[in-house]
Amino acid sequence: MRIIFMGTPDFSVPVLDALVAAGHDIAAVYCQPPRRAGRGKKERPSPVQVRAETMGLVVRHPVSLRDDAALAEFRAFKADIAVVVAYGLILPQAILDAPGRGCLNIHASLLPRWRGAAPIHRAIMAGDKQTGVCIMQMEAGLDTGPVLMRVETGIGDEETTAELHDRLSAMGAEAIVAALDRLDGLTPLPQPEAGVTYADKIDKAEARVDWTRPAVEIDRLVRGLSNFPGAWTEIAGQRVKLLASRCVAGAGTAGTALDDRLTIACGDGAISLLRLQRAGKGAQDSETFLRGCPVPKGTQL
Repeated sequence: MRIIFMGTPDFSVPVLDALVAAGHDIAAVYCQPPRRAGRGKKERPSPVQVRAETMGLVVRHPVSLRDDAALAEFRAFKADIAVVVAYGLILPQAILDAPGRGCLNIHASLLPRWRGAAPIHRAIMAGDKQTGVCIMQMEAGLDTGPVLMRVETGIGDEETTAELHDRLSAMGAEAIVAALDRLDGLTPLPQPEAGVTYADKIDKAEARVDWTRPAVEIDRLVRGLSNFPGAWTEIAGQRVKLLASRCVAGAGTAGTALDDRLTIACGDGAISLLRLQRAGKGAQDSETFLRGCPVPKGTQL
């Protein structure tokens, strides 16, 4: 099929690779414009733009798709279908209607649960045991379109958002290739009204650990925000990101180190901190972290 691919972050790259490997004709790749980042505030192209240009594909990164010129250019590619995954812009109805067979979205949840911006984070933070990817026909509403295909997977007890992100990206790539191969035989199923939840964008204010919460909730927060933006606490006056953890037996004053191996008391129970990152440093396992920053028993986080 002749496809317009629309995606921006790392999550989208395996999907683009899979479509090319399957022999589809990528008419154009749409992604978000380069952003200023780093100490020099230089413009950095998105992961999808970098990958697409490496492959010699046509790249477009309009600031908006709502003006007549952007719509005319989009239509001029004469695509059979558009494949959208973590693109980052709301598509107006005229864009949704432009490809001959409309637009398909790869969404990283089992719709209608976790519509919206941060479905992977929210699934882990909520303690969900199952998640997956859906191939959805796009319409004007936020992730409200009928579902053509869904693939389920369990969430590991110690799995982080970063780890689940990579698994779901690969699953989405495999699923969209299968869906395009079987497109004429797939029946779009409307999403049920029951069970709708929204995965709001992560607010950095959520990331500070409240040690008075139960251990199970803090563990979900740590894993759900790993590795970005990262749950954090203060240790000896230093802000430290917490990137991996495990619920363990233990009790004590909330936020207190129960030993010298980073077992921390919570409002109910305790967690063991497994991976941490100080400001300006790389991520470290707990043993390496403690060599440079000891946390003796009784330390209050």
